[in-house]
Order: sequence, then structure tokens, then C-alpha cells
Amino acid sequence: MPKVKFTAALKRFFPSLQETVVEGTSVFEVVAALEQKHPGLSTYLVDDAGKLRQHVNVFIKNELIQDRDKLSDAVHENDEMFIFQALSGG
Repeated sequence: MPKVKFTAALKRFFPSLQETVVEGTSVFEVVAALEQKHPGLSTYLVDDAGKLRQHVNVFIKNELIQDRDKLSDAVHENDEMFIFQALSGG
């Protein structure tokens, strides 16, 4: 199962959030699995249309995912996925 890591910005809203392993063969499936473990988390990651939010970036094996709309990028058994939520505002 892929290992998922998060930035501290997300941990502020979900204090129990920590590095975890979940099932999934695509970014979409991993986000769905994370939502099951941490209800409400996906609303910080994707919009109402299911697209990755503007200030969220996802890396798999240190490479930025390509499909921000359908989250179809493949995630393999031993991959490491890192979810960044940038802070915006002034």
C-alpha cells in the first residue's frame, strides 16, 4: 500500500493526521481512502467537482502529479505520496 505524508498546514485542521498507508491505485482512490480515515479531509484537497484545489499539490515519488482534474495518476504498492497544502492570503 502507498505511504502518504502531509504538511503541517493540514495537521492544524486534523490533529490526528499522520503519515499513513492506505489502499489505492490512483490519486483519486488514495484521496477517497484518506477521507474514510479522516472525514472532511477531502474538502481541503479537492473542490466540489473533484478537482485538486488550486493551492494543493500532490507528489508521487518526488514528482508532481499530472492530472489535477480527475486525479488519475497511478500510485503503486510501495510509492510514497506527499500532499502539500500551501497557505495563501496576506
